[in-house]
Amino acid sequence: MGIVFTRMFSSLFGNREARILVLGLDNAGKTTILYRLQMGEVVSTIPTIGFNVETVQYNNIKFQVWDLGGQTSIRPYWRCYFPNTQAIIYVVDSSDTDRIGIAKEEFHAILEEDELKGAIALIFANKQDLPGALDAAAVTEALELHKLKNRQWAIFKTCAVKGEGLFEGMDWLSNTLKSGGG
Repeated sequence: MGIVFTRMFSSLFGNREARILVLGLDNAGKTTILYRLQMGEVVSTIPTIGFNVETVQYNNIKFQVWDLGGQTSIRPYWRCYFPNTQAIIYVVDSSDTDRIGIAKEEFHAILEEDELKGAIALIFANKQDLPGALDAAAVTEALELHKLKNRQWAIFKTCAVKGEGLFEGMDWLSNTLKSGGG
């Protein structure tokens, strides 16, 4: 699967490089999604304590994954990595209804950053396999995505551990970037 992912982006972008940031609250599934896309399998991960940035190069696509231990004091440093970003993949734990408000606040704060004004947004409503998970419509409402004006965005239901919804979202992202979005 990882090879398919690499070939897909290589054929779609040619020599174009797209800077894509994968962001979200701690425990949303960012690392699981990254490794699921890269290797086609689930890799055991542990919660990040503090601040961890991973950069993975797939031919012409660079993913930078921010894993946060949840400390509010670290989030202001995200902006150091925003320049030259064409797209954001924002991962939401759909089953964490207690923190959906925090996820909304962080998402909108990210989108207000000057360096991300032109970035397209792909939202993964992750952990759809868990009991009580909000569906894509409920996550759309909770994140107030209807307020996103002058920005291309899409939301996809995903289950990172099963690989469900990830490639549909990546297809949308690659097509949008290819057509000049971001």
